[in-house]
Amino acid sequence: MKVVIQRSLNSTVEVDKKIVGSISKGLVLLVGFNVNDTMDNLDYMVNKILKLRIFDDEEGIMNRSILDTGGEILSISQFTLYAETKKSGNRPSYSKAMKSNEAVNLYNEFNKRLSQKVNVSTGVFGENMKVNICNDGPVTIILEN
Repeated sequence: MKVVIQRSLNSTVEVDKKIVGSISKGLVLLVGFNVNDTMDNLDYMVNKILKLRIFDDEEGIMNRSILDTGGEILSISQFTLYAETKKSGNRPSYSKAMKSNEAVNLYNEFNKRLSQKVNVSTGVFGENMKVNICNDGPVTIILEN
């Protein structure tokens, strides 16, 4: 499982020119699943994201988590995080990305577990989405397990 985390001032996702998810201050998560991922991977990632101290405290030090700030999460499924580009040629291979009929279950459970602690908005799994991110900082962190 791989998650690209971006600290955000506000972000939206739209499908077919309609906004389907939005947040004010919080985190945007770009979420991809590897062919070997299972439900066991979710708890580690959820806990790490919720406790990751990447928000400024009163002194401007990144010392606060999303739980401390009351921020929101915008979660976007993104199988392209597992693109392989090392072989010759210029067309990425996605053979290490989990097939969508399996990944959707992990993605939904991941969001369910996050939403037990914070407000979570999502895009639409498997759809062509337009994601508008106002990256704060910029702060971008990649987690993988």
